[in-house]
Amino acid sequence: MRLVCRFIPLLVFIFAVVAGSAVSSYAAPKKTDAQIDEQKNALKKLEVDLAKKREELAVLETEEKGVLNTISLLDQNLNRTRSYLSELTRNEDMLQGAVKQLVMDIDSLDSKIKARKRAMRKRIRNLYVHGRSNDAEILFELLTKNGNPEREVYWVHHLLNRDREDVETLRQLIAERSQKQQTQEKHLAELSRLRSRKAVEERGLVAQMNGQARMLNSLKHDKAVQRMALKEFERNQKTMLALLKKLEQRRKREIEEAKRAEAARLAALKKKEREAEKKRQAADKKRESEKKREAETAQKQTPVPHFKGPKCMPLDGPIISEYGLQEHPVLHIMTRNLGVEIRGKRGGRIRAAAAGTVAMVAEIDGRGPSVIIEHEDGTYTVYGHMKAIHVQEGKSVKKCEEIGEVGDIASLNGIKLYFQVSEGTQTVDPLQWLKQR
Repeated sequence: MRLVCRFIPLLVFIFAVVAGSAVSSYAAPKKTDAQIDEQKNALKKLEVDLAKKREELAVLETEEKGVLNTISLLDQNLNRTRSYLSELTRNEDMLQGAVKQLVMDIDSLDSKIKARKRAMRKRIRNLYVHGRSNDAEILFELLTKNGNPEREVYWVHHLLNRDREDVETLRQLIAERSQKQQTQEKHLAELSRLRSRKAVEERGLVAQMNGQARMLNSLKHDKAVQRMALKEFERNQKTMLALLKKLEQRRKREIEEAKRAEAARLAALKKKEREAEKKRQAADKKRESEKKREAETAQKQTPVPHFKGPKCMPLDGPIISEYGLQEHPVLHIMTRNLGVEIRGKRGGRIRAAAAGTVAMVAEIDGRGPSVIIEHEDGTYTVYGHMKAIHVQEGKSVKKCEEIGEVGDIASLNGIKLYFQVSEGTQTVDPLQWLKQR
């Protein structure tokens, strides 16, 4: 009996020591953390892109570059600022959701901890008040009577471990609550930073929109600025035509070289046939057959006069600017459009309108990153304002094959595709050309 009386204070001491021991850390929900980290990475990429474009605009303003370039960069900055604000809002919503969940988790843990502590206080009080009953009596009986030693050891271990497990559970609950509290404070600090950044960007967006409106209004009423913009627009058009002329000259030169090579081959063949005519009298029929095949081969190498076959719409979206003479939607001056413009969405896929060979991949004034495809009849298709290009010069492409992504580089009015069709150096209406079968 004396042994049991000594055991009870020792058990109470174990409760007190374990309950007051250092807590271990518990990781926050991995899924939520991964989503928040993913959003942060996306936000950083947008911040880098936005800073780069703003730096380009600042340099452009100091160097006093062309009107069209300035309008284009203003429009790009507005689009990227809107995307950045949208990403900030997504981050804010995700953090708010995480904080709300953490508050609920902490409240739930507080209830569990309170219940555990109440149960443990009752347990300790019962051990002091009723030390000769229940577990204490069972322990005394097990420690003093003769019986199976292994069974006695099992029950003693079970009774002692039950209280130890209760203490360990409480310790884990307190540790988990501490970790969630730290995570909540971290998220609240990040949320405050995001909201401050968002407020700054929203004010900046308003300032950019006002600046763009002032410039477009000036362009609309200032004749000198209009003349400057029109001159710049026409210069860009001439650059495009010069590129197509150069490509057409190269194509014709290649055709002439192929014809000369074929003529030289045929001349050499005829000379050889004349020299061997006496020896091959019996092979006249066979020789005529060979000439026929050669003529068919030469005919296949001669370009057909017009490209025939089904076409593919290069981008899904509405037509916002048609071919020919019209009022420019941004400059508000009459211009001759050499192609059409198709409204796109960020990441939209651009497709080759017909099968052909990539003749040029280059940055073209007024059109930004562009691809020019040469088709078998000397028709060229031009694709401008591309964000990403997935083909190289010399690559053969199939009809409707993806060649890149639509963007807003060098655009004056958002994300769009500039699509132009030229038969040789003569431009034609792309929409009518696409309808040809």
